[in-house]
Amino acid sequence: MSISCDMLVFGGTGDLTLHKLLPALYHLHRDGRLHSDVRILALARKKLDRAGYLALAERHCRAQVARSDFSVDTWQAFAQRLDYFAMDASQRGEFVRLAHHLGSGDRRVRVYYLATAPDLFEPIASHLESAGLAGENARIVLEKPIGHSLESAQAINAAIGAVFAESRIYRIDHYLGKETVQNLMALRFANALFEPIWRAGHIDHVQITVAETLGVENRGGYYDHAGAMRDMLQNHLLQLLCLVAMEAPVRFDAESVRNEKVKVLQALKPITGMDVLDKTVRGQYGAGQIGGHDVPAYYFEPSIDNDSDTETFVAVQAEIDNWRWAGVPFYLRTGKRMARKRSEIIITFKPVPHLLFKKGEANRLVIRLQPEECIGLQLMAKAPGKGMQLEPVELDLNLAHAFSSSRRWDAYERLLLDVIEGDSTLFMRRDEVEAAWQWVDPILRGWQGHYRKPRPYPAGSDGPEQAHQFIERQGRGWSY
Repeated sequence: MSISCDMLVFGGTGDLTLHKLLPALYHLHRDGRLHSDVRILALARKKLDRAGYLALAERHCRAQVARSDFSVDTWQAFAQRLDYFAMDASQRGEFVRLAHHLGSGDRRVRVYYLATAPDLFEPIASHLESAGLAGENARIVLEKPIGHSLESAQAINAAIGAVFAESRIYRIDHYLGKETVQNLMALRFANALFEPIWRAGHIDHVQITVAETLGVENRGGYYDHAGAMRDMLQNHLLQLLCLVAMEAPVRFDAESVRNEKVKVLQALKPITGMDVLDKTVRGQYGAGQIGGHDVPAYYFEPSIDNDSDTETFVAVQAEIDNWRWAGVPFYLRTGKRMARKRSEIIITFKPVPHLLFKKGEANRLVIRLQPEECIGLQLMAKAPGKGMQLEPVELDLNLAHAFSSSRRWDAYERLLLDVIEGDSTLFMRRDEVEAAWQWVDPILRGWQGHYRKPRPYPAGSDGPEQAHQFIERQGRGWSY
């Protein structure tokens, strides 16, 4: 069971809170993982009383939580923890009101979860300090994106760091809370089978794909200024790359794990200037069909400029300039309005040195994060019948089936509990965030100078044709 604390969620009426954070906290409560004295205070501008907010929260939790996991009695007990405070987080004076509402309690752990736009991170931290709410027992959680460039990320980190010690700052990437992502570390560092071949001499290439069928939904205003590079690749995909490529940490603790991830980011070869034309592809979806339904082009989505050149798809060939990975390309790909939703890491091994049989394919390790969580190792085997006809077969570890007696935790459940318990292993450190931006910024500048117009692709497809050509030129192809 976790320690007692107050959890204050700024942006308490937003999608993230209602769709992810409150359902995660409900599950932790239901499973007995929250201390009896954990209190939750949602903060937002909407003029709601407590009863009105509880009704809003219950409606969304019922929609997000499986029917078998939701009960009226459990909800009523959980609701006893939950309160609402209407305030404008941009106004310093509002934090004096908040301090009076909270009363004395400097010795209690207080977690401030900023489920807000990034431009509120700095003022909220400053206002918390001025109101005496940022004592040594206070922790702050920042959602991505941390800035929109290296310079802006450094400014945010400096402003937050002026109020909170680094050990009390939790920069969250929910992909790191996924069960399969953590199983990747177990797969690598708890099994002797893979370590000898987890290197350039045996691996041909690595593909990391995060594809979505959804468009920008109600995030158009944000997304049109961010794009796929800032929204997904700079954080989620680079984090997955780090976990694939990192060296074994000396121990499994926050600093050791994060030290190794930073080394990977620092070893990424820069992509600068006109290199973006050979090493990257950016695209934007046009009209198409997904699931039999017509889908409008990106520039006809709500809150999007009709002449927008924001990318909704990006593919990048990354290279890690170190002893283990020299010469192994990492192909990173993410896009909206793709043919199907999936997040996966595919590690393709080099073929056997001599093809004894007529048909053979390289072995592949497939790590699927969604929609299902599983790990598969593809091997060549003889098909039944006369002759040596080979077919690829998959040794499949379906995590849901292997651990069917246990409910699968949502990523936010694990990460919220880690914040409450003070474990920052699965969160990003300041130098990690800035190292990622240091690699991404030259790509963005290269696009600005040489690659202004994204390539079109129809909604419901696998991305622009140029993305296929870019990998096929090297004798490889995307996995589907």
